[in-house]
Amino acid sequence: MDCITLTNVVKRYGSFEALRNLSFSVPCGGRYALLGPNGAGKSTTMKILAGLLKPDLGTVSIAGYPPDSKEAKAIMGYLPEDPLPYRNLTVRENLEYIAALRGIKNTKEKVDELMYAFDLTQYEKIAAGKLSRGNQQKLSIALAIMHNPQVVLLDEPLNYLDIPTQEKVISILKNMNSTFLVSTHIMSIAMRLTDHVIMIVNGSVLWAGSIQDLKAMGKEDEPIESVVARMMTNAR
Repeated sequence: MDCITLTNVVKRYGSFEALRNLSFSVPCGGRYALLGPNGAGKSTTMKILAGLLKPDLGTVSIAGYPPDSKEAKAIMGYLPEDPLPYRNLTVRENLEYIAALRGIKNTKEKVDELMYAFDLTQYEKIAAGKLSRGNQQKLSIALAIMHNPQVVLLDEPLNYLDIPTQEKVISILKNMNSTFLVSTHIMSIAMRLTDHVIMIVNGSVLWAGSIQDLKAMGKEDEPIESVVARMMTNAR
């Protein structure tokens, strides 16, 4: 069964066609990267999957439900590219508020667990708007995954994070038994968090397959980044 499906999706901004008959699927339990250059349509795709944008044409489903339905929202966790927690609420208040909206039981234990996992305990009484950009990112990831969602949509999840924090976040995400779609333009992030790639250029799928298959397309000792760059350049 596929937990993420797009079929012939078109999205226009005025006369500009951001997505051009975009079609792909992610099987339940799959870990896929949505890879592409800047302006390829990655963030637009993620917003459509999260139910924040409607396509002009085509169909989209999250585990069989429309993305903007209550059923899809209940099983989905979404991290936008530049997330902002509630700036006037403290770290703890942000977590408690989203926990209440998600109907999470044992709220205090869950909030304490997340603050510890993301090294946010020392900031629990600080307003989110006063946090560093990296700590805001950590808080936003915690808010997105606190209900152990069946489907996780992450748009550039490692933005603003230092290397030790990246390693911690990667470990947390890899230990989740969810369906993942990670949007990024950085191949190394795709390789750390996923095992399959959907490569899009100019709003359409250029190539899809496993990271191992992608590596095999290169010449001897050719870095995978070079393979990806050549494919994207040739497609423009």
